Amino acid sequence: MDESVNRAFDALGLTRDFYQKAFQRNSIDGRGMRLDGFVHFDVKFNNAFWDGRHMVFGDGDGKLFSDLSHSLTVTAHELAHGVTDHTSGFEYHNQSGALNESMSDVFGSLVQQWSLKQSAEEADWLIGADVFTPGIDADALRSMKAPGHAFNNALFGRDPQPDRMSKFVHLPDTEEGDFGAVHSNSGIPNKAFFLAAVGIGGFAWEAAGTIWFESLKASSADSQFQDFADTTFQKAGELFGVGSPEQSAVLAAWQEVEIQVRGVPTGAALARSFAVNGNGGVGRQDGLAALTRQIGELSAKVTGLAKDVAGLKRTR
Repeated sequence: MDESVNRAFDALGLTRDFYQKAFQRNSIDGRGMRLDGFVHFDVKFNNAFWDGRHMVFGDGDGKLFSDLSHSLTVTAHELAHGVTDHTSGFEYHNQSGALNESMSDVFGSLVQQWSLKQSAEEADWLIGADVFTPGIDADALRSMKAPGHAFNNALFGRDPQPDRMSKFVHLPDTEEGDFGAVHSNSGIPNKAFFLAAVGIGGFAWEAAGTIWFESLKASSADSQFQDFADTTFQKAGELFGVGSPEQSAVLAAWQEVEIQVRGVPTGAALARSFAVNGNGGVGRQDGLAALTRQIGELSAKVTGLAKDVAGLKRTR
């Protein structure tokens, strides 16, 4: 029996089950798409990829990389590109391309967490932790918890991922420049998701994962980091309530990576320090919750006004 076939089969099945049970999505396209995988691709091929219709696994060269079918996070990462293709269709360059890569890391990690029933606090948040051969000194391909710290050795150099906007990597939008450093800059939204998930607590696929999944479906192909941050904040309010702990955690996560959600004052985080609770003390969370609630109510009023205006136009 070919163990690569068994591993690939199990990973494809786990990923499909995850989308069905976590998000009620029927396969990666939402319409029951069959998932096919091919193992032993090429000779000593150090990669795995989604080609738009199939999952393809290389065996690795045996020196740096082992058989890529060993890694559930890599398999789920690649299949998530298919989910993105069938939802937002994030364009594969610059910030939208980094969002594309980040979505794959987010759901790649969530599939593994779901399969192991790990909480956000228990998870290692590593992508590709099991792709290197034993002699390679590297934790993983990427770390969502600590972008820039997945590896640092003579063979690969240092993990180039930034964890905030002030460290954004500027490379040309060419193949040589990784289409604007999409694999590097994905570290910024990756860190935001990690922070939101840990801030909310519990199982990351339940609240944080749902917010990100609904935001992915609501995004456009050319979305930038700012657009996606705004959308996650909005979706958190819609799903869990304006000013809810979930929405507050999302806001704080984006602020930590130096992205300010539009419509929220720059000093929003400081407002926590001035919120007085029922006992006359300082309630840090209450202040942010009140602020986000006010913003959400204002947004709802603006939306309602826009609908009223549209209705008036139709009756004229």
